[in-house]
Amino acid sequence: MTGAIAPTKPLTALDVCDRCGAQAYVRVLLANSGELLFCAHHGREHAQALAKVAVDIQDESNRLSEPQPQ
Repeated sequence: MTGAIAPTKPLTALDVCDRCGAQAYVRVLLANSGELLFCAHHGREHAQALAKVAVDIQDESNRLSEPQPQ
């Protein structure tokens, strides 16, 4: 094992925030192989604390500002 972090799959509408149940845009991977999911709001609100315990943070909140296809 190389110690590399396994690639994560994109977040979908089925992934919901562990705090409020809204669509998740942030996935936090923990050292114990656990993960936490957050909406963009809660991801930003807890960013400093999460950075201290995260092995990796997948932030897809930029998708909120992308134009949607019609």
